[in-house]
Amino acid sequence: MANAVERVAVLGGRGMLGSEVGAVLRAAGYAVRSYDLPECDVTVPSALEAALAGVTAVVNCAAFTAVDAAESQASRAMAVNAEAPGVLGRLAARRGIYVLHVSTDFVFDGALDRPYREDDEARPLNVYGASKLAGERALAAAGGAQATVRVQWTYGAAGANFVSRFLERASSTTDLMMVADQVGAPTWTGDVAAALAHLLARRATGLFHYAAAGAATRYEVAAAILALRGLYGRRLEACRTADFPAAARRPLNSRFDCSRIDAMGVPARPPWREALARFLETTA
Repeated sequence: MANAVERVAVLGGRGMLGSEVGAVLRAAGYAVRSYDLPECDVTVPSALEAALAGVTAVVNCAAFTAVDAAESQASRAMAVNAEAPGVLGRLAARRGIYVLHVSTDFVFDGALDRPYREDDEARPLNVYGASKLAGERALAAAGGAQATVRVQWTYGAAGANFVSRFLERASSTTDLMMVADQVGAPTWTGDVAAALAHLLARRATGLFHYAAAGAATRYEVAAAILALRGLYGRRLEACRTADFPAAARRPLNSRFDCSRIDAMGVPARPPWREALARFLETTA
């Protein structure tokens, strides 16, 4: 249990992950301040300074996450994802504030035929991934007590994501297509938030991977969503990523080796289908 007087700032606190993190930390006894646009722009140093006032730790969930838009808005993506974490890290280090930062599987190119470990070479395929990798490195260079947690294929109640977008499509058409060559683990933000709270309480430092247990293709996840929601009248056809060119390239393999974070004693990572079922039950 956290000390009830410990104050924590959550950046991106109204987003899909940040809102879950705030709820979990409040339930654990922390005094949480949540910050988000428009009142807190993480690219403005004075806004970061204000957010850090009086806190002992900060969880950075703020990010430019529009993967395709980042290709044409590279300067904004870099400002939010690359430069801001470095400024945050330097400000926090000078104040003795612990930083817990969230990154992504998109730092990898997906070419390996096994789950990615934290020390595997990062080779992003797109601007979004490059900006997040630069942010990881800028934060690490800032010094101070800090940890970065890479997550993948996240979904939750507070924002648009693969699950919500697919359900929206399934509600308006009976003929659906989904790529069957991208592999990863859909991961509920509620589970991510619990893991982050665990690392925060222990002031863990270093780089970690977190994802739900197991792996599946996007096609398999889509099929599971249809089954769990009882949408049996839909026809789902498998296709390849190459069949639908997008502005940003995607890694085909996003699987994570999570043994490092498991060794920290985080709550057991649930199988992806089990977590998905729990989430869909709460949003029915």
